[in-house]
Amino acid sequence: MIPRHDSMKITLKLFALLGRYLPEGTSGNEAVLDLSQGTTVGGAMDSVGLPHELAHLVLVNGVYLAPSERPKRILAEGAALAVWPPV
Repeated sequence: MIPRHDSMKITLKLFALLGRYLPEGTSGNEAVLDLSQGTTVGGAMDSVGLPHELAHLVLVNGVYLAPSERPKRILAEGAALAVWPPV
């Protein structure tokens, strides 16, 4: 198989009730997503239909990302995106 240079894989972890937004067939609370290079945090959330207002706490590789940064923060190959709902 020839690798695609226009895509990347990230790990998406959704906690509590947000798990229902993971792709069908996902076991546990995480899934590996195949996204286009240049996808932002907001774009990754959009790709699974996760409403942004439900994303209370967002971490990229363990680092907090403020709501204002999510639409413009570009993810890199192998990134870990973790999202928690409001408590």
